[in-house]
Amino acid sequence: MLVKKIAVLFSGSGTNLENILKKLHLKEFNGFKIEVVTAICNNPDAGGIIRSRNFGIEPIIINHKDFPSREDFDKELVVSIKKCKADLTVLAGFMRFLTPVFIQNIKAINLHPSLLPLFKGGHAIEESFKSSMKVGGITVHHVSEELDGGAIIAQRCFQKDSSMNLDDYEKKIHQLEYELFPNVIVDVLSK
Repeated sequence: MLVKKIAVLFSGSGTNLENILKKLHLKEFNGFKIEVVTAICNNPDAGGIIRSRNFGIEPIIINHKDFPSREDFDKELVVSIKKCKADLTVLAGFMRFLTPVFIQNIKAINLHPSLLPLFKGGHAIEESFKSSMKVGGITVHHVSEELDGGAIIAQRCFQKDSSMNLDDYEKKIHQLEYELFPNVIVDVLSK
């Protein structure tokens, strides 16, 4: 059976990494099997490291603070991803701006917790919650040289409820992420 390999990049708690591992790793879809061949983290204290190990995948830790430039860090990322021959790289809470060194060498998609092109960057959940918009949502997009600016693959939204606090809103965002992202990964690998 054909095996499609993915690399997952993360920086934090790793809940989306764990969701991907639960729903996709070593499972069959549309005539092929998906294998998470590596998990790469830039934060040696990230909670996702334990989540990755729980699935038998020893994460590669590449601490961005050990490199003199973003480009040097990205070169190391590219080497690690190419070494495992990933067909697709998935950014699941990976909190680094990527340079052309990465983008021109790696096919990657990103999960972002807002309805792009609104609320780009690392504070998207809080910014979208505080906005006057009547909906919140998420976006999966191709990674490009523009921060959160690549072509949109899929989006999901929900009605904001005036009784929601920030924690409720964030939980709803994550619920949508856990539903949508694995499906998009399968769709992208099916093409």
